[in-house]
Amino acid sequence: MSLSTIIVIVASAFWLMILYHVVLTIAGLIHRAQTSPPETSAQYPSVDILIPAHNEGGVLFHTLDAMSKIQYPGKLEVYLLNDNSTDNTSDIAQYYADRLANIYHIKVPAGSPKGKARVLNYGVSISAGDLVVVYDADNQPNPDAVKLLVEKTLENDRNAGAVGTVRTINMQKNSLTRMIGLEFMVFQLLMQSGRWLLFRLGTYTGTNMLVRRSVLAEIGGWDEHALAEDTELSMRIVSRGFVIPVVPSSITYEQEPETLGVWIRQRSRWLRGNLYTISKLVKDPDLRHGQNLLNIVQMLTIYYAFMALLLFSDVWFVLGLLGILQIHFTIPLLILWFETVWIYAAQIVAATVSERQASFTNILFGVLMYFTYSQLWIYLVIKEYFFQLTHHVQNVEPVWDKTPRF
Repeated sequence: MSLSTIIVIVASAFWLMILYHVVLTIAGLIHRAQTSPPETSAQYPSVDILIPAHNEGGVLFHTLDAMSKIQYPGKLEVYLLNDNSTDNTSDIAQYYADRLANIYHIKVPAGSPKGKARVLNYGVSISAGDLVVVYDADNQPNPDAVKLLVEKTLENDRNAGAVGTVRTINMQKNSLTRMIGLEFMVFQLLMQSGRWLLFRLGTYTGTNMLVRRSVLAEIGGWDEHALAEDTELSMRIVSRGFVIPVVPSSITYEQEPETLGVWIRQRSRWLRGNLYTISKLVKDPDLRHGQNLLNIVQMLTIYYAFMALLLFSDVWFVLGLLGILQIHFTIPLLILWFETVWIYAAQIVAATVSERQASFTNILFGVLMYFTYSQLWIYLVIKEYFFQLTHHVQNVEPVWDKTPRF
């Protein structure tokens, strides 16, 4: 096979993926524009909010203050799960627990493996509500966020729970946080709202998420070895025939990394966890049912095929600029490349419009992200491929690398 043929195949495959994301964008815009009257319930079931916390003193006052303002018609209890913190997390948690009857400061016993999944399983074991809602310790949900998740869950017995929207509270801090905020908007527009409208397929995002206690009992809770415990939980839930509705109107605000080093550590953990989930999906035939087949294809496409094509495209572009590789085509591949950039930017613009965050600055950053922020993913994925390979050979236990707060 000639090099020219290979490049045409790569360009075609890349464009098929781009086209798929364009379709998701349109579907996401339609879903997020849909409005319907709230589904009220005659009797709201009891809800337990679980908040895993380890050294969260810098943000915990704001988080628990937001929890105290949640408006829910049924019984609501908040469990601050203090995972052996060494800062002033205990003092802040106890301050609120002493003053508010529905907030509890729970000290989680030391154990292994360390991480969010083990803490959540412990929280489930010491609580008793019908529905379990999870928030990260830096979150500030809107007062109606929980109520909206509950109402969507109760619409159908097949709903395992529901997942809401996450916004970046420190988006204006610097260029990195702005790009993270834009990335989150695109993810929630394409991968959440778009997939839900087209395929009735939603995925938990680790926070602002609700799951029925009965579903957790059926599937055995969280996998304590999973670093991306939200994605892994979603896969097992979907394999049992349940669905996870997406509720854009349920909104929480969270803090994102403000330095590149912290961002790399956080995203490395996410990637490591997602690669672990992919390996489970591929190895376990019980997980390869129904909508999970689409999950498998999508995750393999994103973390393997798309990254390979993106790397090939970058190498080809650089070699062409240096005059090392000169190939002449009858089709305007350079124009296609520029169109890819603009489609990427258009998706970000669509996301900002749907979130009412459209501005010249955000549009400019949307273009810049293609050449900067998005290219960093190549480094991260290759780094995690190598990590997975070496640690699988050495049989090393994955370590939870917690994101520090500011």
